[in-house]
Amino acid sequence: MREFIALIITTIAGLSTVLGGCIVFFKIKNREKFISFCLSFSLSVMITISVIDLVPSSFIELNNSFSLLKSIFITILLFVVGAILVNILDRNIKVSKSKNSNLYKLGILNMIALMLHNFPEGIATFMTSYSDLSIGISLSLAIMMHNIPEGISIAVPLYYSTGKKGRGILYTFISALAEPLGAIVAFLFLKQYINMLTISYVLIIVAGIMITISINELFPEAIKYKESKQIKLGMLLGVVVILINHFLF
Repeated sequence: MREFIALIITTIAGLSTVLGGCIVFFKIKNREKFISFCLSFSLSVMITISVIDLVPSSFIELNNSFSLLKSIFITILLFVVGAILVNILDRNIKVSKSKNSNLYKLGILNMIALMLHNFPEGIATFMTSYSDLSIGISLSLAIMMHNIPEGISIAVPLYYSTGKKGRGILYTFISALAEPLGAIVAFLFLKQYINMLTISYVLIIVAGIMITISINELFPEAIKYKESKQIKLGMLLGVVVILINHFLF
């Protein structure tokens, strides 16, 4: 029974990504301003999560197991691995030669990055909920809070590049499934191998992926629309949302 409850909690946390994707159903008057704002908001969310959560918490875990120098080296190495993975993915994602091909690529890159993020997150949520239900619920609420803006980062580029709302929702749903999938894999196959140290390795790579996508892909696309006010507002709101999530949960 505990396993079932933990899986339900993890699934709900993951599916909150789809809530963010539902933004494509709202009527938007100024397309350029909206895209610029959403891209800026998304990159701000990704960078802030990485800087104040993924990297520090993972580094602390590494430092508990290794010397300070070795922990720094491993952190830098894994971060660079994440950045390299983005460049490999970027070269291998096939896009049409339409004017919206960059947005389509961004949507796919964001989906892949967030799937990689959600998978170990699902493992952590499941394991925590299984051992302590109250802590697991608190963790899932925190995850839901940052999964919603992550859903926006997937759905908006895909919708505006294809004109299909269903495409944006579908890809956020696929990303969301990585969370319960992580829980199921952890419970069925990886219980004896998974610990906080291995999760930390993965999360540092994910941080490298998300920061690289934000700087190399999202930011150049956001400034292309020359909506500086929307860019500043989106970045500020992204930081505020993640800080509130970080300190309240």
